[in-house]
Amino acid sequence: MIKLTERLQKIYDQVRPGESVCDVGTDHGYVPLALLESGRSPKAIMSDISAGSLAKCKVNAEAMLPSLAPFDLRQGSGIEILKSGEVDTVIMAGMGGMLISEILEKDYHHSHSFKRYILQPRKHVGRLRYWLLDNDFTVVHEDLAREGKFIWPILTVESFGRALFVNADPDDVEFEYPLTLLEYRNELTEEYLRNALYLERLKLESKSAGSLTTFEELRTQKHRVARLEYMVERL
Repeated sequence: MIKLTERLQKIYDQVRPGESVCDVGTDHGYVPLALLESGRSPKAIMSDISAGSLAKCKVNAEAMLPSLAPFDLRQGSGIEILKSGEVDTVIMAGMGGMLISEILEKDYHHSHSFKRYILQPRKHVGRLRYWLLDNDFTVVHEDLAREGKFIWPILTVESFGRALFVNADPDDVEFEYPLTLLEYRNELTEEYLRNALYLERLKLESKSAGSLTTFEELRTQKHRVARLEYMVERL
């Protein structure tokens, strides 16, 4: 039985039984292989831009699940390797939030031909949430998973909905730390938010002491701290 890390297991858990999947940037291919092994997914495409990573994935696949060979391995960038609507769910994990949004932005109609996405950004999660909401995607579930010394957000996204923003900024704290983190809280939520609050307070101290800090910068930083204090109080 394929053993997954906590992060990969939570990504696996967001795939609905019977859904076909494509894992973009699959690297070792552990999640799609686990989905095939358990029968949770009848079809799993493994894709990576790196020929070396895809070769590594092929070796793992043939060693772990030899009876299911040959496997659907595709070299390429993003979702360009897929036909429109070819799979139910697309997984993009372990890459930057800006890169994920760039992949989805290349072809609006193609991106919306897939029912669901499971996204695990390494950074810029707030900007990714903003982009998703501004481009007719809805975050239907949020999770947090620990891997190493970090806690990573996992977003489950569906292709519907429309957000109307008035004077919103992709860097607004509301996108980085939405109230849905409380709605979908788990055993890591308090640690995640308290760590964030600690760092934002340090930034506020630094900005308050800085002679070049503008009034607007100081007000924005105070707002970020207040937002996280509000959320921590409601845990």
